[in-house]
Amino acid sequence: MNRGIVVHPTGNANVRAVLDGFSSHGLLGEFHTTVGCVPGNVFCRLSDFPGMSMLKRRGYSSEIASALKMHPWRELGRIFAQKAHLSSMIGHERGIFSVDKIYQNIDKYSKNALLNKDFSFVYGYEDGIESTFAEAKKVKIPCFYDLPIGYWRAMRECLSPEMEKNPDWNPTLGGFDDSDAKLRRKDNELAMADVIYVASSFTKKTLELYPGKLAPVEVVPYGFPEVNRNREYSSPHGRKIRLLYVGGLSQRKGLSYMFDAIEGLERHVELTVVGLGNIGGTPILKSKLQKCNYIPSLSHENVLSLMAQSDVLLFPSLFEGFGLVVTEAMSQGTPVITTERTCGPDIIESGSDGWLVNAANSAPIRERIEDIILHPEMLAQVGKSAMNTAAGRPWNVYSEAMAKSVEKHLKEWNLE
Repeated sequence: MNRGIVVHPTGNANVRAVLDGFSSHGLLGEFHTTVGCVPGNVFCRLSDFPGMSMLKRRGYSSEIASALKMHPWRELGRIFAQKAHLSSMIGHERGIFSVDKIYQNIDKYSKNALLNKDFSFVYGYEDGIESTFAEAKKVKIPCFYDLPIGYWRAMRECLSPEMEKNPDWNPTLGGFDDSDAKLRRKDNELAMADVIYVASSFTKKTLELYPGKLAPVEVVPYGFPEVNRNREYSSPHGRKIRLLYVGGLSQRKGLSYMFDAIEGLERHVELTVVGLGNIGGTPILKSKLQKCNYIPSLSHENVLSLMAQSDVLLFPSLFEGFGLVVTEAMSQGTPVITTERTCGPDIIESGSDGWLVNAANSAPIRERIEDIILHPEMLAQVGKSAMNTAAGRPWNVYSEAMAKSVEKHLKEWNLE
């Protein structure tokens, strides 16, 4: 029987969907991670204690409980150090509890699992699978690679112009401080992959800058959350249009263009921003947030609720592997204005169930907003179309697509 090992240190919605798909198809051997909440286990019980609710974000279905292999101590150390403001312990790449150290630690454990057990394949994610892939090559089993965001060389090509174009926002730009060793690991992982999965056509396009030959790249868009069938549309006449942004407060997300787009439209729109970032070190960001409704953080449930109360989600990202907030907003009947450098082109028909605009330009965002101000009645129509789109691709569609794709490749592999 074909059973594989899946590796991801923290887990998220798309990882859960892959696990569920593999489990239902009998493909899941082991899932290596840091912390996982399944009904009845210790972390599930701890998540009910004050200050520990963040563990609920690591929830998985009971069906994968027997496959769950946890290596929690470094991640628990990271959570503690973060709460205690011990920045040196979680510093980029160097800190003992840094994200990079945690990824490499899980990679070590999953590599050792291959030494001791008989698996048919490895499924891993960027930055945390190099050693396991290398071991898989020795035992001659296929390596499936999931790239959740665009290729690093393309990221630098897209974002480097921003450093000169909008220098005041530079403190928010990440991704330029990765060491050469980390970048080599990324390239090594790609080189060893037998199949590469991405969630958007944009991410696939970024791989064109890889300097060598790559395995086949398959685009499988993520699923949508459950649709909010109770969404009600209040009349937009006589009130401001409610705009919403949810995400990291980085220029990678195109924040400067969003704020420029609404400049001077304050009589007609109100903007709410939800997210965290380098506010203290970025005076222009701090100034912009003082002019809108700013919420540092919300639970996932409350984010969805806020989306359902908003008229439009703005997501003008300059470089995005997918952008789950786009599908979340659409599931709540809230249309999205986003760029061609996100999942938008794969799931949105511009003008029908949302709007696509060119990245790194405030003018097209402003044009869409001004059009909405003049024709606010379109919001309900486009919002309902967005909800219909979301209803056609729930998460289980993604789960099935991923499981069937891996099954197909395993069959081809076994026939060779």
